[in-house]
Amino acid sequence: MTAMTRKARPAGLVAIDREMARQRSDALASYRQAFESAAKVAASLKKTGRALLLGMGGSHAVNRAVEPLYRDLGIDAVALPLSEQLGQPLPLTGKTVLISSQSGESAEVVRWFSETGGTADTFGLTLEGGSFLARTATCLVGAGGTELAFAATRSLTVTFALHLAILAALGQDPAAAFAALEAPSEIDVEPALAALRKVATVVTSGRRLQGVAEALSLGLVELSRRPCFSLEGGQLRHGPMEMLGPEIGVILFRGDDATAGLVTAMASSVLEAGAPVVMFDCSSAAPVEGAVTLRFSPASGMAAIFAMLPVAQRLMIAFADERVENAGTPVRSTKITRSE
Repeated sequence: MTAMTRKARPAGLVAIDREMARQRSDALASYRQAFESAAKVAASLKKTGRALLLGMGGSHAVNRAVEPLYRDLGIDAVALPLSEQLGQPLPLTGKTVLISSQSGESAEVVRWFSETGGTADTFGLTLEGGSFLARTATCLVGAGGTELAFAATRSLTVTFALHLAILAALGQDPAAAFAALEAPSEIDVEPALAALRKVATVVTSGRRLQGVAEALSLGLVELSRRPCFSLEGGQLRHGPMEMLGPEIGVILFRGDDATAGLVTAMASSVLEAGAPVVMFDCSSAAPVEGAVTLRFSPASGMAAIFAMLPVAQRLMIAFADERVENAGTPVRSTKITRSE
């Protein structure tokens, strides 16, 4: 009798496992060590009342996720890809500029400072204290150093913790977010994985949690090399519903907020189109019949982000591991993008 052999864990995923194993502790440490810099950013935001959040890739997804949280505090916050700001710039006068780059070395970051010189109200968020960004602007620096694995996991969680420090300095109570970060949800992703097993494409979508949906979509593409993309819930409703069918998987994010009903309605519409639905659910609403629901304690904002993100990461990794022999090892990209 020949014993069945299990597939060896790809080296790229082993590297991601290492990052994820320390992301909660690094995030908590990042929050605690960011007090002084966060206070400076908060003072600037209180003065200007406007924030321009710039980043690329996963950093932009984080910015999209925190955009509504700053708006809740009366800050006129807009998140743009840094590449878009370079080519189609919004005026910087009277704005606090927050540039996020986990490496602090991306080509767009270097060019932006070269072309603008920065402003007195420009700040950075990075994982690398010795990076170009950290040398050039006042920065909140995450604990643990640069993320080495391909596809953002720890860097996302740490950057969210840095934003939490700023939000707390602006007066937001961080207790619920801390509770979610300190007590991760041990939710089984296998039912969700099974629902997506036969799909060719994945679409992620949310409303107030759209930034988290975008972060997951990027990771799915990078690791599985399959076409996966993200559409804000209203944008998905306006035309792209035509693509739906059994080969298109849809992953939705529902928080305990005023937009929960819109996400519920989207889930029902997607199911009617015959597409499988996975719902990351931090709402108080009832599960949608026919959807695979990953249920979390009711939460919104940063608490919902910290609850959902690690589970979404585990689903992303498992999805890719089923489809790619060497998941986690890039073939066309590099961890730090130094060309435009």
